[in-house]
Amino acid sequence: MTRVKLRQKPISNGQESHYLDIYPPIAHPITGELKRKYFLHLHTYLNPKNNVEKLHNIETLKLVEYRKAERLIDIQNKNYDFLIKKRISDFTEFFQAEANKRPDSYNWQMAVRYFQNFCGKNLPFIELDYPTCEQFRNFLLSNPSIGRYERKISLNTASSYFDKFRNTIKSAFNNKYILTDFSTMLKGIKLEETHRCFLFLHELQSMADAKCESQLVKKAGLFSALTGFRFSDIKNLVWGDIQGSKGSFYIIYKQSKTGNAEYYPISDKTLEILGLPKDNNEKVFEGIKYDDVIKFLKPWLKNAGINKYFTFHGFRHTFATLQLASGTSIYTISKLLGHRNLKTTEIYTKIIDSVTREASLKIKLDFS
Repeated sequence: MTRVKLRQKPISNGQESHYLDIYPPIAHPITGELKRKYFLHLHTYLNPKNNVEKLHNIETLKLVEYRKAERLIDIQNKNYDFLIKKRISDFTEFFQAEANKRPDSYNWQMAVRYFQNFCGKNLPFIELDYPTCEQFRNFLLSNPSIGRYERKISLNTASSYFDKFRNTIKSAFNNKYILTDFSTMLKGIKLEETHRCFLFLHELQSMADAKCESQLVKKAGLFSALTGFRFSDIKNLVWGDIQGSKGSFYIIYKQSKTGNAEYYPISDKTLEILGLPKDNNEKVFEGIKYDDVIKFLKPWLKNAGINKYFTFHGFRHTFATLQLASGTSIYTISKLLGHRNLKTTEIYTKIIDSVTREASLKIKLDFS
């Protein structure tokens, strides 16, 4: 029979820490390591000096006894999950922590926001199960967009958010926060083929000529259209990444999305957009935020006389499309975009085929 005794250990500041002495020791559910001491993380004063400290001791000792009773029931039922300290953590907080590792990823932050909207509260790891994961998948497929937009999120956006959720589940499992890897059981949301927004050359020129309330956003947009850089890479770009001399400048950087190191040649004309260079450690686009892009892009398009759906990522699509239209090989474009799979780049050939067909249909002769 397992015996459990309440013991104390003196700590700093004239206090003592309460723990359970379990004998014979019990095995940790994950590691198998035998555990005899289980600290309750509750402290009392050895010699209370005033009424506040005395009251603290009284209330804390009540909680100590309550926690001891809880653990006794667990031990009697051979439920040793309480030894997995991380299991008492909150999954929503963990999800946010995973997103914070990618501070430049708007999609990661939004994935967390959608999960918070789905939960309506914090979700302890102990309550995370397969049905909850499936319910979140259905939520993404059916729920209207949150925030400033009223339209539903697209299927591809839902797929992106759910992939990040599954990645977080796998990370939680790998780090022993949960005992079951639900990510292996969850079916991803299938992507649908979409129309990639891009600008024709004359439209891009109109954007360059038009007024934008944020020069930083304008500079970033044009730079993306001329290089194919993602917003996350633009945000992280520092002056020290730009090397070389006139006629042979290049950028050496690590892609935020893939983590791959890239070498990117850049023209003198493109470099002029960035202005005068500063210290190597300073950001080229210091202070740029995606919220500012959302705020200023639409008015900028309007000033340029462009009336169509377009996002900042469309500048990257514009780069690829214009390069392909000008005769640059698909292999070169793939390398410039940092794609790991040529099939990803080949999507742009469909855009060119569509544009070419549309242009050819405009040529008509009257034979009457």
